Amino acid sequence: MTRPMPIDIGISETNRAAIAEGLSKLLADSYTLYLKTHNYHWNVTGPMFNTLHLMFETQYNELALAVDLIAERIRALGHPAPGSYKAYAALTEIPEEDDAPDAEEMIRRLVAGQETVVRTARSVFPAVEEAHDEPSADLLTQRMQIHEKNAWMLRSLLGS
Repeated sequence: MTRPMPIDIGISETNRAAIAEGLSKLLADSYTLYLKTHNYHWNVTGPMFNTLHLMFETQYNELALAVDLIAERIRALGHPAPGSYKAYAALTEIPEEDDAPDAEEMIRRLVAGQETVVRTARSVFPAVEEAHDEPSADLLTQRMQIHEKNAWMLRSLLGS
């Protein structure tokens, strides 16, 4: 069996592990939000159906691409990316639901989910900054911008 080559990218193993742990939480939050948004896309009803159906589709498609970028960054740091519902359930801060909310409640829950992803991304910055890990910082900044904008757009539908 061939031994893996050591990773020498200018970030210590300790720092890479801390960053990968934070990114794993971001991955879990992002995947959970993806699933919730996709569910709402399928099940939304009411007078705002078309608007919400299309908005939710745009958001879950963007999240589907994002989870791949986050997982690939974890792998580039030399750590396995979590990839099961069980792992995501243990890592995420976004609650799982088993009810059928109305459209307004869907929007409220998605705002909360978008903001949770922002907070999770922000929480990884200290480890990233300590390691001078600019690629991870760039990824986190992009994720925060997207989720802050999504939260604002969703919130605007509630008139606030």
